[in-house]
Amino acid sequence: MAPGSASESATSTATDSNTLVEKLFVGEFDLLKLHQLDPVAFPFLLESVAQSQHVQGIASTVDASIDSARFDILFAFPQKTTHLNSEQEAAQFVQSFERDFASQSVSLTNHFLPFTGGWFAYFSYDYAQVVEPTLKLPVQQTSSLPLAMVVRVPSAFVFDKADKALYMVTEVGFEQHLVVMKEAFEQCKAKALSLTAFHIVSQSEEPENKYLDGIADIKEYILSGDIFQVNLSRQWDVALSNDDAVSVYASLRKNNPAPFAALVDFGDWQVISSSPERLVRYRAPWVETRPIAGTRKRSDDLEQDRALIEELREHPKEIAEHIMLIDLERNDLGRICQPGSVEVNELMVIETYEHVHHIVSNVRGHLKQEISPLEVIHATFPGGTITGCPKVRCMEIIGELEQMPRLAYTGSLGYINRDGSLDFNILIRTMLKQGSDVQFRAGAGIVADSIAERELMESRHKAKGLIRALEAGETL
Repeated sequence: MAPGSASESATSTATDSNTLVEKLFVGEFDLLKLHQLDPVAFPFLLESVAQSQHVQGIASTVDASIDSARFDILFAFPQKTTHLNSEQEAAQFVQSFERDFASQSVSLTNHFLPFTGGWFAYFSYDYAQVVEPTLKLPVQQTSSLPLAMVVRVPSAFVFDKADKALYMVTEVGFEQHLVVMKEAFEQCKAKALSLTAFHIVSQSEEPENKYLDGIADIKEYILSGDIFQVNLSRQWDVALSNDDAVSVYASLRKNNPAPFAALVDFGDWQVISSSPERLVRYRAPWVETRPIAGTRKRSDDLEQDRALIEELREHPKEIAEHIMLIDLERNDLGRICQPGSVEVNELMVIETYEHVHHIVSNVRGHLKQEISPLEVIHATFPGGTITGCPKVRCMEIIGELEQMPRLAYTGSLGYINRDGSLDFNILIRTMLKQGSDVQFRAGAGIVADSIAERELMESRHKAKGLIRALEAGETL
């Protein structure tokens, strides 16, 4: 079949007794067009917009088998939605999902697509109060946003970048979805995205002094033996000239591409993300987490860019912080993995993105039997790289110093299949959008020998891609 042609002979093929898959199209295709066509029917888009880049003259240490940038998924026809609006409802929320999963879980075989029907889920950072009930985090009285949402989703479009093939997938019993999905594809396959230019009306960031004072307080906690490291963040608030989420996301993925990007539309509010970091993935038998700790701003000068990578690799503070967080992640996975199976299969590799270099490791283990998907998430949530070590005490200090809920920032988005396999990101480099108002946060890991002004600058480096994307809205 020629590239760019629709599959005239494509038929629904049962990959197992529970799933139907149809190859719809071969060629380049942007799933954002389908979301724009009908954001109610197709509300949740997860994209792998970028892999780690190779810097000339620097040997790559990234495992070439990592497929985090292979698939894009557009979830279709949401069904039952379970909200968690307050921690008082936590037990009911957890029990509701556990019942649903137990009643609808199936064995899935012979499928290579990452999603074949199941659930889409959002967890705000403040869901940590459910994972650790002793926590008392700040409450934003004016916020009506949920702590978490789990949405039953039986169908999806999946684009495979390796084969440049667009698939439709649905659960048996929802065959009618394939007809509607094909009609939607035909409506928009030849159309371009309709983007609306926008500009920044106003912009503010948290006062520098608040952040610098917070760093000083953290150093006191470290000296007193309370903690080893805390990830402290600060907030930016931006008012835009219009409220078109598709245009904001299109600008973000162009200006700050990332392997765990997302546009998630919940109606009155949207999560728009260019995250580089995975929280947790489970594909039997391996459950794995991929912590990022250690960052340097990129340089436009090639020689300087190389020097920054080498400096990052060899910096004692960054190495010590990263090893500490690997130990934290090993401990998290150790609670749900078979004894002796937890390992670090990638240690301190450099991943390079549009604006920054990161140190990244991969920690994995064999999941114990009878561990539910929600138990996997609870064991790793929130990610240790965005809290600190030890995790619970760090979250208490974060609440004390930041003095406001993080909401989407450092929460998580992802999906759960009916066989329990799952994949979730960490919501960093992420905007929370309500109408034409956008907020986002960025931070840095604070340790005993942190230089406060340098950590302040690191928070700005991490926010740079988001700010640049919003500034570029005028040229869409």
